[in-house]
Amino acid sequence: MAAARPRLRAGRETAPGPAMEAAGDEQRVLLEQRLRAAVHYTAGCLCQDVAEDKGMRFSKQAIAAIAEITFRQCENFARDLEMFARHAKRSTVTTEDVKLLTRRSNSLLKYITQKSEELTSNTMEQKEKKKKKSSAAKGGRNSEEHEAPVSESEDSSMA
Repeated sequence: MAAARPRLRAGRETAPGPAMEAAGDEQRVLLEQRLRAAVHYTAGCLCQDVAEDKGMRFSKQAIAAIAEITFRQCENFARDLEMFARHAKRSTVTTEDVKLLTRRSNSLLKYITQKSEELTSNTMEQKEKKKKKSSAAKGGRNSEEHEAPVSESEDSSMA
């Protein structure tokens, strides 16, 4: 798997002990098994839907092969996305990386671009709503603050 990474503790670098490495590897293997099982289950469900629609059948071996190919392709996609971000000197994968990944499939690129634009516009709308709410709350407080000194000055002039 991956090489052990040094961890920072109390200002000095220390390598994880063998027990921690083994526990991390076991956990990684268990997570990968769960993910593979989920992909296999989903592939089976999709194959069953297609089989019902088209009036055909899929063998268990065919479903397993589809699931394995899907899993491996997703691993390749993940590696590519990491490399795109690293090449751009970033530690975060962005939608631009995903668009770059899907550049060979026009329909998928179009879909990803559309969804990205929808998310961006929804985010902008939410930010505008928050900004309006916060400015309204501040405006309410500011007007109260302005009203209070006026009433105090009126009181002092009356005295």
